[in-house]
Amino acid sequence: MRLHNLKPVPGAKRRPKRLGHGRASGHGKTSGRGGKGQTARSGSSIRPGFEGGQMPLIRRIPKRGFNNARFAIRYLPVNLRDLNRFEDGTRVDEALLRKAGLANGRADGIKILGTGELTRRLTVCAHAFSASARAKIEQAGGTVEVVGKAPAAS
Repeated sequence: MRLHNLKPVPGAKRRPKRLGHGRASGHGKTSGRGGKGQTARSGSSIRPGFEGGQMPLIRRIPKRGFNNARFAIRYLPVNLRDLNRFEDGTRVDEALLRKAGLANGRADGIKILGTGELTRRLTVCAHAFSASARAKIEQAGGTVEVVGKAPAAS
């Protein structure tokens, strides 16, 4: 097989839809845009949820209650079994976890969860620990350090 022999799979390439090429093309006259009006014009788009001036559904429905999602504390979860990649005696903190790719993205802190077994003696520094993770780290001869307080809900 050489470069000059390569061909696309049958059915992979389609002819472009040629708009405005007469009635027989199937895309003549209005060129697939329907009738007249705002959506038939070029450059026009109607934002999602707009209902032509009528009060939109999202504003017609009553809102009730309190949503705590804005004030919730978000932790990046890290499983205990993933910490076995570090050498004995290592101090595992947020910077090291992020460098290793175990904690990615924005969050208020890191929480160590007790999934899996820990075979190394580590000093683990995180914002929160599950009870099982704390027990397994100490059972393996390591130490647990809670870093900083989680932001208080106010």
